[in-house]
Amino acid sequence: MGIISRGFGGRRRESVPGLPPGQYLTYDFPVLSAGPTPRIPLERWRFTLTTETGAQKSWNWQEFTSLKTEDISTDIHCVTKWSKLGTSWRGVSLDTLFEDVETAADYTMVHSFGGYTTNVPLEDLLDGKAWIAFKFDGEDLDPEHGGPARMLIPHLYFWKSAKWVNGLQMMHDDEPGFWEAAGYHMYGDPWREQRYQGD
Repeated sequence: MGIISRGFGGRRRESVPGLPPGQYLTYDFPVLSAGPTPRIPLERWRFTLTTETGAQKSWNWQEFTSLKTEDISTDIHCVTKWSKLGTSWRGVSLDTLFEDVETAADYTMVHSFGGYTTNVPLEDLLDGKAWIAFKFDGEDLDPEHGGPARMLIPHLYFWKSAKWVNGLQMMHDDEPGFWEAAGYHMYGDPWREQRYQGD
């Protein structure tokens, strides 16, 4: 069995408003993972921001869920060509987490339980563009979909919305994460079909 789970087959393309080029519409929520699903007890969960100087800011689950939350309605687009429109989430904005964090870095590396990483420019996490989500459709986020908490960066392909997130490291230089090192695009804009290096 390969490292990529089911769901990578092609589908008929549809002309739907809000659908990026090359995508098809789905009404279910496909589960795609690069390995086994971690099961993280809430008492073990922690999210840590680490600046380029090594300074850290950290929250346990109780502290994190006590922060100001937002309800988000957004479309999501997977690099494997499915799109799901009008999804509903609840989470904490990265703007909230970055309050009182001083950094001169332009890039970040997102870290997850299980060792997954993905790179994201810092500007793509701020100004209301990204959240750490812990509810989907009003319910706790299932482990298969990244629970207890995952990144939500809906303007980029969904592999950037890392499941089982536990940290964010600021960096001066852009470096590839897990899928980027395997040939996926360093940025991943669905409207420009930035799926793989060279796209």
